[in-house]
Amino acid sequence: MATLRVVLDTNVLLSGIAYPASVPGRILGAWHHGALEVLLSPYILDELRRVLPRLQHRHHLTPSEIDDLLDILAIQAELIAPNLASDPGLRDPDDGPVLGTLLAAIESFGADYLITGDKDLLALAEHYPIVTPAQFWAAHAPIG
Repeated sequence: MATLRVVLDTNVLLSGIAYPASVPGRILGAWHHGALEVLLSPYILDELRRVLPRLQHRHHLTPSEIDDLLDILAIQAELIAPNLASDPGLRDPDDGPVLGTLLAAIESFGADYLITGDKDLLALAEHYPIVTPAQFWAAHAPIG
């Protein structure tokens, strides 16, 4: 079976980092063990860079550890530039780059899913392969 290719939204990365035993944490673990190929955009990494310091009480990472973590994610993931995405169903314009990352990932790499907890993006699931971490894990565990 081919390795699944997924785009991880910032909220999945955050949850997986802060709560390693959670479903997002297990998804990150599967990626770490080579069972998944993850595609990220600079936009998603920049958003993660902005939000991680505010959650220091959850993950206990120092600023230099956050920098190292982001460097590792950038190296381990396939980094892609998001397509311009405008869908009339997109409720939050700030989600455009995330949807654009999925579209670029599908176009260039045959990505299988965007995994997110964002309700605005999940509202587009009937038009795009967008799933929650729990939906993904229920369909594809055990991986890794």
